[in-house]
Amino acid sequence: MPQNALPTTPDDLFTILKELNIDYKLHRHEAVFSVNDAEKVEHDIEGAHCRNLFLRDKKKNMFLVTAQNETKIDLKKLEKRLACARISFGSPERLFQYLGVRPGSVCPFAIINDKDHEVRSILEEDMMNQPLVAYHPLFNTMTIVLTPTDLIKFFEHINHTYEIVDLKCVRPEDEK
Repeated sequence: MPQNALPTTPDDLFTILKELNIDYKLHRHEAVFSVNDAEKVEHDIEGAHCRNLFLRDKKKNMFLVTAQNETKIDLKKLEKRLACARISFGSPERLFQYLGVRPGSVCPFAIINDKDHEVRSILEEDMMNQPLVAYHPLFNTMTIVLTPTDLIKFFEHINHTYEIVDLKCVRPEDEK
């Protein structure tokens, strides 16, 4: 899918970041579709590398959970932490409808396309305590690195709420 077929393109995002005086470092690379794929390209990219889970519960509430790649998440425990039930992964169609990105390109910046504020954005506390974080800028052939403070500046600029959540309690039993 060409970048210009997105409701918000990476170039649109870069323009916003520039307007906000947010410094970031852009890295271009081959397309990656999973954390495993990303391991091939991220060794030369500084910062905490992160993944994003687009989820939906039985009441049709939607969540975008952004956490460090190393953070293991037990979905049953996450349900309790987020006070919801029967979480499952959102479909590619729903992902595009609400966040305007395709699988493999999910990132916290995609929340810009949630015009009706229907997606609850969850940011892992440990991730937000890192000096630098790395995400796709709405397309999976690039990664940008910035500070967590600047990510918050972006959320505030687009007037979208977010929650910084301690996810240590959602690790699988064998990960504690």
